[in-house]
Amino acid sequence: QVQLVESGGGSVQAGGSLRLSCATSEYTHNAYYMGWFRQAPGKEREGVAGIDRDGSTGYADSVKGRFTISKDNDKNTLYLQMNSLKPEDTALYYCAADPRDGNYGGSWFVHLTPWYWGQGTQVTVSS
Repeated sequence: QVQLVESGGGSVQAGGSLRLSCATSEYTHNAYYMGWFRQAPGKEREGVAGIDRDGSTGYADSVKGRFTISKDNDKNTLYLQMNSLKPEDTALYYCAADPRDGNYGGSWFVHLTPWYWGQGTQVTVSS
C-alpha cells in the first residue's frame, strides 16, 4: 500500500513563502511519478508540478518561476518550495504518485490522473 504523508502547509501573507513536504517509501519515491496537485474551494483539482524518476520536472503555467519541485533521495521526501505566493494559490495541496510509464517526463501530471493521493495540506495566502 502506498502512503503519502504531507506536511508544511499554513497561512502566509501575499509575497511570502512556504515549503510543502511529502514523505513516502523508498520504492515509491524512486519508482513512481511524483507530484503536487491543489484544489481551491469551488474549483476542480489541478496539477501544479511533477517530477519524473530521473528528476526531470514540469510545472503548471500559473506557478512557473515561483514554485520548485524537488526530491531528497536520502530522506525519500518530495518537496514543493512555493515563493511569491498569491491569494489565488490558496487551496488544499495534495501529494500524488503514479506507477505508470508513458515517457511523459516531469509534465506527467498533465496526462495522468494519479492512482495514489496524500491526505492534503491547507495553504492559505492572505492579501
